[in-house]
Amino acid sequence: MECPICGSENIDTLKSKRISSKSREINELLLKCNNCESVFKDKVTENKPIPIRLIISEYESSKKTHIDIYPDEKLSKDNVLLSDMGEVEITSLETKDGRRVSSLIANDVSTIWASSIEIPSRIGVSVDLTGNVDSFKVEVDRETEFATDDFVKIAEYVIRINVIKTLERKTRKGYAKARVIQRIYGRPVKFNNYDYDLTDKIVSRKVTDKRAKK
Repeated sequence: MECPICGSENIDTLKSKRISSKSREINELLLKCNNCESVFKDKVTENKPIPIRLIISEYESSKKTHIDIYPDEKLSKDNVLLSDMGEVEITSLETKDGRRVSSLIANDVSTIWASSIEIPSRIGVSVDLTGNVDSFKVEVDRETEFATDDFVKIAEYVIRINVIKTLERKTRKGYAKARVIQRIYGRPVKFNNYDYDLTDKIVSRKVTDKRAKK
């Protein structure tokens, strides 16, 4: 904002009055220029935030709430929002015609799908026992990194990670943080050195027969 007489931006607000309509807020201002001492009026118009449905995933369950967003704000996958249920990360955006997209202006969004970032990540660990698979769910810090060829202790096994499945792909070479990992796969090795011990992170365990799936 600048003085209409001299163009200076050295301005003080003498008085302000906020007027609210259904969709906008108008701030009427009485201003004084500190350079030429002119007194003049101006106004600032802003769109009001709109409520958008927010569905927050927490492991196998979800919670529904609403969050107020300015209608012209651009939302994108991986953005972090502060909701009344804590910080969440956008996983996808639903349009008003039911499509899922990764980026959209808030006014065109019907639902924000997100996951809580205030709880540990829950990832799967599959131990290949040739005929059977010992499958675990573990909860770890979201920033924990796992890499292929890492050695991990879990229950009575020490395994070498050979595959990491993330939200977007499977990889046999590389690393990922727990917040994007769905499952890691590995086979037992015959020595006891390891990079991580996940034994005390186990929340569930299930043994399945691979041959039964054929």
